[in-house]
Amino acid sequence: MFALQATQIPHDYYQSGDLIIGSIVSQSLPFSDFVNFDQHPNEMLFEEPLYKEIASASPTQIDSMKLIDISNLGVVIKNYQHVLALVFAVKEINENPRILPNVTLGFHIYDSYFNEKITYQTTLNLLFQVKRMVPNYNCDKQKNLIAAIGGLESETSLYMTTILSNYKIPQLSYFLFGPSLSATNQFPFLYRVVPNEENQYLGIVKLLLHFQWTWVGIFTSDDDKGESFVQLLIPKLSQNGICLGFTDRTPALTDFSQLMDRYQVEADRLCLVNDTKVKTIIVFSETMSILRLIYLLYQVERDNMAETSLGRVWIMTAQWDFPAVQFHRSWSIDIFQGALSFAVHTNQLEDFQNFLKTLNPHSLNQDGFIKDFWQQAFDCLLSDSQVAAESDGICTGKEKLDSLSGPFFEMSMTSQSYSIYNAVYVIAHALHAMYSLNHKKRGVTALPTPQPWQLHPFLRRITFNNSAGDQVSLDERGELESRFDIINWITFPNRSFSRVKVGRIDSWALPEKKFSLHEEIITWHKMFNQMPPSSVCNDNCRPGSVRKKKEGEQFCCYDCDPCPEGKISNKNGMDNCIECPEDQYPNEDQDGCLPKALNFLAYNDVLSITLAFIVFSFSVISALVLVMFIKYHNTTIVKANNRGLSYTLLIALLLCFLCSFLFIGKPQTVTCLLRQTAFGIIFTVAVSSVLAKTITVVLAFMATRPGSRIRNWVGKRLAASIVFSCSFIQGALCTVWLCIDPPFPDLNMESLPKEIVVECNEGSALMFYFVLGYMGLLALVSFVVAFLARSLPNTFNEAKFITFSMLVFCSVWLSFVPTYLSTKGKHMVAVEIFSILASSAGLLACIFFPKCYIIVMKPELNNKEHLARRRK
Repeated sequence: MFALQATQIPHDYYQSGDLIIGSIVSQSLPFSDFVNFDQHPNEMLFEEPLYKEIASASPTQIDSMKLIDISNLGVVIKNYQHVLALVFAVKEINENPRILPNVTLGFHIYDSYFNEKITYQTTLNLLFQVKRMVPNYNCDKQKNLIAAIGGLESETSLYMTTILSNYKIPQLSYFLFGPSLSATNQFPFLYRVVPNEENQYLGIVKLLLHFQWTWVGIFTSDDDKGESFVQLLIPKLSQNGICLGFTDRTPALTDFSQLMDRYQVEADRLCLVNDTKVKTIIVFSETMSILRLIYLLYQVERDNMAETSLGRVWIMTAQWDFPAVQFHRSWSIDIFQGALSFAVHTNQLEDFQNFLKTLNPHSLNQDGFIKDFWQQAFDCLLSDSQVAAESDGICTGKEKLDSLSGPFFEMSMTSQSYSIYNAVYVIAHALHAMYSLNHKKRGVTALPTPQPWQLHPFLRRITFNNSAGDQVSLDERGELESRFDIINWITFPNRSFSRVKVGRIDSWALPEKKFSLHEEIITWHKMFNQMPPSSVCNDNCRPGSVRKKKEGEQFCCYDCDPCPEGKISNKNGMDNCIECPEDQYPNEDQDGCLPKALNFLAYNDVLSITLAFIVFSFSVISALVLVMFIKYHNTTIVKANNRGLSYTLLIALLLCFLCSFLFIGKPQTVTCLLRQTAFGIIFTVAVSSVLAKTITVVLAFMATRPGSRIRNWVGKRLAASIVFSCSFIQGALCTVWLCIDPPFPDLNMESLPKEIVVECNEGSALMFYFVLGYMGLLALVSFVVAFLARSLPNTFNEAKFITFSMLVFCSVWLSFVPTYLSTKGKHMVAVEIFSILASSAGLLACIFFPKCYIIVMKPELNNKEHLARRRK
């Protein structure tokens, strides 16, 4: 073990002024991370193996190794920008005559070293005499403390406010405490120049949902803050359908030597190394755990380089940064290429960059940080000698800050520095408002020295625009009303990086503008070929299938089941199949809908042309038979079978054939009104004519009996009465139907899966069946009467023909009912047309063809002698 004597000199930086702003920064890491103190506080013993090389080296070798000022090896030199941001803000305010005229701001800056005791001590030093601290007694009249700013870690801010709140001194913090801590209730004098962290949780969820990353991991520090982060985030993930694959924690080790010894053990247990499904890792780390995480992942990536790269998308919280310490120079950050992080909104200040370019180790008087910063940042030794200015290992003082890589120093203002810059301006504007109000009330220029507690009413309603053009406003909770930027980290081989703003999350914006992301400008890790990766438990179910939960696993893990017939899923990862709109139907793959075609018996349809030809043929035949009967109206066979009824029946049959045309073509209002009513009335006339013929035949034979009075009933009047009365009843039914609920054109979306049936809705189904039922009743009566009279002797007896015709008629319509109900679309209409044609043709053939045969082929039988001979 090699021991080295060193004396700790506290870092500080001060500037006098009428009013003092106290600031506690966190530039260094705790000494316990690198060294152990024994009983002598000035003696630091370095542990193996971290400084094994130092412990075995001679003083000369140590000097050649350029490990300068070993007591400051733990300096996080990047945090020096926080000091410079405060200095720059005070400088701007003091040079601006419009803010705090006749008042000069000064400041005291102390380094907390992330240490509780030192933080308490430096806080008391802000309040009381610097050289000799006596609580509640201040003999340093030049130090008029008005407010305090700090610190980078949550503990630093809380340690400070524990003391400062007792004296009602305003404290402005630039740390994200999280929604679990209400600064207003617990610490009423603590103000935060950062937004509420609840917005950051919302941003994480929105970002995951945007890229459909539903299977994620969490990497956090193994402490209470990390556990609180997990407990707050997991419910929000679950509520939005996002599952947590694992939670890895960085070891809470007190020094890096333990981490180096144990990193292989830690790496073997890391789920992010073993779980290849999780491509998205949410990282919550602060300064200490960030360094441990970077080192751990650097070692894992280096050891796995020969096999495969980790290749993850890192989503970091606003606490994230790439800080560097002296021994960090060789650590690669390529693993974080394409990472996305949240950051408190910043706007770059060109004047600040110009200010940085003017800095050198001798430019700032009384700056206790700059020399250590310069030596650590440029890995050189400052010397007052001008002889060795150009020698290796000697700082020239002409080194340029813009030559440093990002982990060591950034020329652009970081979010923490921007928050410190705004904090100084918040104090200045609150003081300006207080002075202005007092001047109006008192009417005098000279005002008494303000007290810190007088500043609170002005801080709670402060609002202004800073020099970058951003509005700075604190809400009623003492939090900054601002937004979070979404940053894309681009790393370079020289271990530097670039931040690119690719989006934002703004809780004060309109709902549709709360989250915005420019995906096209994001640079991804080289493994992803400039495409966002997929981070899911299993591949999304493709369109045409839906997710089915796996038993015993999280809801993000599922099987894919095909959609049932008639339903679709048109997106990836749907939970339920959906039905197509009524006018569409599922395609073959069930991943989309196709428009349904109209289904009706069109004129150009082959079936329509066939039926129309048949209708025309039967109509012509009916007309020819009618013409023949008219031509031979004086012949015995025509007169013997009641010419009037024959003419009526033939005309009715002709109209029956022709009414079939009403069923062909696209249904219209007129055709729908006429279809069933015209068919019903015309068919009723035809059937009632057959019934009248049958009754007339029966009564004619009964009237030939001696003494029968039925002869008075036989005649044209009886036949006309039967036809008229039967047709009148049917006409009355049709009239009632048309009045109460008439048929109308309708689009039937449900009958056929792939077509829209354009049909005539019958309106009142009851009236429709009444009309058909009445025709059926007449046909049945005619059949019964004709069947009973079938054996009457007569050469031209029609009873047998009527019986057969009614048998055909009834058979057709009895077959029609089940056939009609079992068919759909245009085929249903075709069945009805066929039934009309078949029943009409049956009547025409059975009743009139035998007579036509005699008239045309056997004219010698068409006389009275033959009729009288058959009657005997």
